[in-house]
Amino acid sequence: MCTAISYSANGHYFGRNLDVEEFYGESVVITPRRFPLLFRYAPQTEEHFAMIGMAYVADGYPLYYDATNEKGLSVAALSFPGEAYYHEKKPDVINLAPWELIPFVLGECETAAQAKHLLSKVNLTEEAFSKDIPLTPLHFLIADKREAFVAEPMEKGLFLTENPTGILTNSPSFDFQMQYLNLFMGLSNKPVENRFSKEIPFKEISRGMGAIGLPGDLSSPSRFVRAAFLKYHSFTGENEAHDVRQFFHILGSVEQQKGCVDLGGKFEFTSYSSCCETEKGVYYYKTYDNFSIIGIDMYREDLHGENIISYPVIREGGFAILNR
Repeated sequence: MCTAISYSANGHYFGRNLDVEEFYGESVVITPRRFPLLFRYAPQTEEHFAMIGMAYVADGYPLYYDATNEKGLSVAALSFPGEAYYHEKKPDVINLAPWELIPFVLGECETAAQAKHLLSKVNLTEEAFSKDIPLTPLHFLIADKREAFVAEPMEKGLFLTENPTGILTNSPSFDFQMQYLNLFMGLSNKPVENRFSKEIPFKEISRGMGAIGLPGDLSSPSRFVRAAFLKYHSFTGENEAHDVRQFFHILGSVEQQKGCVDLGGKFEFTSYSSCCETEKGVYYYKTYDNFSIIGIDMYREDLHGENIISYPVIREGGFAILNR
């Protein structure tokens, strides 16, 4: 399970937690403008916008989990079990495999509005990348600094829904998450007020009581509510470093620790958390065993090239005893 967030402060930031039960060998991948993007049914793209993000590279092809292009448009793919519905190839539409959506959209579009228009013509097909990489049920958060929307493949087609929160978790569908959020409109970051009865001498026994009722479990709806509350009450600092740290604190509030979600011999955990400064093209990440924030600047690479650039994820680090 996962959580993705679009967040504006001094700049615009987009990132996510990837919650899985094992590492898959992903790396930070920069796809330059002239790397050929091959698609099963759509025409090959010889030149496109450059992008950076986390991906698993299979047979030389980047299978992105989340990415941002040079225009500041971002997409994250999140698990959507029990809900995602893929169709057979259809005529008179753009047929894409689910794993092709991120490079296709980021290669062609500058804004979320353009992406929404393009995706209105798309049919997601039941196409696995290979026999060794099974088809994954997915839905997508697409955002720029002005707006965000969700793309969900359902039986009746690809549903495109405006997302005023800029947040997405997993199943159930996004409309359920928004309905569920209504239950928590009374939460506040302010001191609690006595609305129960003036006849009872209530007193505030702790700071933070205005948020009593904020979900603390690891389910998708609860993570959606908790991430939304923290995002909208998040303090904006004076510079990018503060904003990036704050973004990771928000993601940290919904991360999964090993042992809390038992999958029958394996435990789900937050493999990595990411934060891309979308206007500068700097992709930051940290991992379950490395709390250090590591950044990679897309614009320090040759974006006119024809070969992808890959930086292996640094899994461990940030641990020291100073007096030994």
